[in-house]
Amino acid sequence: MMTTRREFIRQSAALAAAGLVVPRSLSAFGRVETAKAAPSDTVRVALIGCKSMGWYDLSDIMKSEGVKCVALCDVDQGILDAKVAEAEKNWGYRVDTYKDYRRLLERKDLDAVIVGTPDHWHCLMMTDACSAGKDVYVEKPIANSIAECDAMVLAAKRYGRVVQVGQQQRSCELWQRMKKIVDSGELGRVARVNVWANFRYAAILNPAQDGPVPEGVDFQMWLGPAPDRTFNRSRFHGSWRMFWDYGGGLMTDWGVHLLDMALWGMNVKGMPQRVMAAGGNNAYPDNFAETFDTLQVIYEFDGFNICWSNVTIESGPYGKNYGVEFKGTEGTLVINREGMVLYPQDKGREQQEWRPTNDSHLAHTRDFIRCVRERRFDMACPIENGSLCAKYAHMGNIAARTRQMLTYDDVHHTFHNRQADKYIEKAYRRPWKMPKWK
Repeated sequence: MMTTRREFIRQSAALAAAGLVVPRSLSAFGRVETAKAAPSDTVRVALIGCKSMGWYDLSDIMKSEGVKCVALCDVDQGILDAKVAEAEKNWGYRVDTYKDYRRLLERKDLDAVIVGTPDHWHCLMMTDACSAGKDVYVEKPIANSIAECDAMVLAAKRYGRVVQVGQQQRSCELWQRMKKIVDSGELGRVARVNVWANFRYAAILNPAQDGPVPEGVDFQMWLGPAPDRTFNRSRFHGSWRMFWDYGGGLMTDWGVHLLDMALWGMNVKGMPQRVMAAGGNNAYPDNFAETFDTLQVIYEFDGFNICWSNVTIESGPYGKNYGVEFKGTEGTLVINREGMVLYPQDKGREQQEWRPTNDSHLAHTRDFIRCVRERRFDMACPIENGSLCAKYAHMGNIAARTRQMLTYDDVHHTFHNRQADKYIEKAYRRPWKMPKWK
């Protein structure tokens, strides 16, 4: 039988009275658990940004017991209408709709929101949701700049909200096994971690002319804090990620997922000693996209390096177009979402192979609902983890854009490099204002 939130609070109060509950620190930021219950035993959620991953997130969240979707929000009326119809078909009732997320956040019956918009909107929506008393499931990368990463961590701490970042590999038993193998020392001394992602999606764009805004689209709201400009279909649905105003290319997409695993495996909690990179549109020089189709980044640490690579082809090491490779003195571990192989250095030992055993995305969303319902902060991927790997992705892009070796001072929020510092914070278009970040 599932314990309801009211029952959980009652039991917690009884334990506290008996002196059996000990508050514990939840992060380096000193957040502590709270037993503040949501309005009812049903977790009421809403989705902001209804296309692609946002809808996938909501669909899996709705598979958790005791969850109800109360509203959908999107600036594209066509997408909104289609998803309202799909929601009614799937769940048997009609949800409310919004085109302005701020009106949605005014609802008193809302416990949590999913932010599945383009990256340039994540920070404002997440921080506004936290200040409105809502918990948040935010897609990766959490932010479109280093400064926004810090703003989001501060907001989660200040308002005491449950925030899960959509880096679902942390909820995958296969990647958890990877972590255990690396930690066990079975690979010996790991001197280098190679990370690669070679995909062609949205990276090859033919030049398109600016044109009229599609009917039903609030394009000014879609732009939000990004610079004002006329509509261009190649900078919109499906390919916005390839333009610096809205995203960081493949690096802030797959790079965040895979760098997260490299950092997790190597127990990295802070900034690298140095970052160096080289990138450009080398494979397709006439490409309409701004972000790089070819990029190499080296993150230097004391005793090992993490090396990122992407190129716009569908192939890679070990016959895999994406993956993570831990190279140790006693063995090499290679992993992606399809499986993991351990190649021992000793040729007398047989290689070992593993395959995924659980649905990581479903497990990740259920973990979020568990934390919302029980007011816990031990989620699989808290905002601090999302911030760390998003910063690594942004640092790689910044090093490539400046063509300089960089060191980021995360305490004083500076590269101590005037050219690189220009990329730390993005200017917000009026009337939008950048949230407090330092």
